[in-house]
Amino acid sequence: MRNRFLLPLAGAFVWVNTLISTAQPLPNSPDNMASIKEADIKRDLFNLSDDHFRGRRAGTLDELRASVWIAEQLRASGLQPAGDDGTYFQFFHLQRTRISETSRLSIGSRTLEYGEDAVVIAPAIASVDAPLVFAGTGTPEELANVDVKGKAVAIQFSGNPPAELSYRRFLMTGIQQRSAALMKAGAVAVLVVSDAAAQAVFERWSGGYDAGRYDLPGGPNTRVFSQAPTIWLPTKALAWVQEPNQRFTNIVNVESFSYPSVNIVAKVPGTDPTLKNEYVLFSTHQDHDGLRRPYIAGDSIFNGADDNATGCAAAMAIGRAFVQKPGKRSALIVFHGAEERGLLGSRYFAEHPTVPKNSIVAVLNGEMIGRNAPDSAALLGSQAPHRNSPDLVNMALAANRATTNFKLDTLWDRPDHPEGWYFRSDHLPYARAGIPAICFTTLLHPDYHTAKDEPVRIDLKKLTNVTRWMYRTGWAVANNPKRPALDPNFKLER
Repeated sequence: MRNRFLLPLAGAFVWVNTLISTAQPLPNSPDNMASIKEADIKRDLFNLSDDHFRGRRAGTLDELRASVWIAEQLRASGLQPAGDDGTYFQFFHLQRTRISETSRLSIGSRTLEYGEDAVVIAPAIASVDAPLVFAGTGTPEELANVDVKGKAVAIQFSGNPPAELSYRRFLMTGIQQRSAALMKAGAVAVLVVSDAAAQAVFERWSGGYDAGRYDLPGGPNTRVFSQAPTIWLPTKALAWVQEPNQRFTNIVNVESFSYPSVNIVAKVPGTDPTLKNEYVLFSTHQDHDGLRRPYIAGDSIFNGADDNATGCAAAMAIGRAFVQKPGKRSALIVFHGAEERGLLGSRYFAEHPTVPKNSIVAVLNGEMIGRNAPDSAALLGSQAPHRNSPDLVNMALAANRATTNFKLDTLWDRPDHPEGWYFRSDHLPYARAGIPAICFTTLLHPDYHTAKDEPVRIDLKKLTNVTRWMYRTGWAVANNPKRPALDPNFKLER
């Protein structure tokens, strides 16, 4: 993440400091934190984010092979299977919908190749053959001189994001807003040409849009509507769309596939005759983005070391610590599949848990926990409206004070933060299901979702410290006589 995102606004840490002063003390029963060692975490991190697993893309054999490897580590460490049918696995289907390679797109006599010369932002059943007009950057003044009704309208993207918003988020939001306005005015298609800044995003991210959309079967992203298409073009297309008296042709065929993905589920039974029937759930995800077009020095493997082999290495270390010394409540470790495709594994598990849903007392999610300043971190779900359990938050803050004393960034957990980070990780489905949930993270960085997210770039000491913070929070939950209470007024802003 860029440095500007790490600089707090005036008073940003006041709320955290106030809560720390009133945080609940940790239980007196000694924990097993000393067993969480940097060398073990490094070994698991480098193994999982090695090129051998080719980026662990959801719905591929690479994700399944990585999942089998994780399950074997859990078995060897002494964790018991807690998936379906006495196994470590809970399989589910994900549905992929994309523009077929049989589709055709052209500007005048020039035929464009999907994914290389053009990206369709969302699959839509819409065959278009219409005059093409160019409307500059799409300002109201420029549009006043262009008749867009019944036309395919091309504009060039321009603009700069506010300091707290990544350029990619700014770009995609801008494309959607400008496209919606032009369609409302009567455009039958919208073509958005990248400027220099947008071109860098096109080269890095266009492969993701070319892959289409994913969802659980029957989910909203499996539906395809007849609507005007929005086409994202590279910078070189500016000369193409500026030529006069051309037609834009788009013949769309949409295809859909069903793929298997998997959650890995393991447990350590608790020691208390009653409380062992309740679970502290440690959550993470094992998938990443797999193979993409060569992006960095010919490297086409997006290894996902920080996103999220760090969370997986932490979860394995926490599992081993509980095996060696169980808590009163049971520990449940869940590695979610297909997080990168829309939190699909956690959505599925929250709807179909392999233990009774009301037995899950808290969810502690680890997401990208190995980068940025060594003394900084964030706790998503720690402030309203995202805080659904003050008890759980207070335990996490007390554990931080007693263990690592990270400076906690609160900006990214605010409802007005434009990145919407709270809504982008696996704690969310559990919070929506009425289960106390928080997310431990060290936030974004420039290597996020690139081929540069390699294990050698991880701050191993920091990763180990976040792991210990998560463990000690979970230990407090596992041994507290009372389960963390839900905030009865909890209501997310979206």
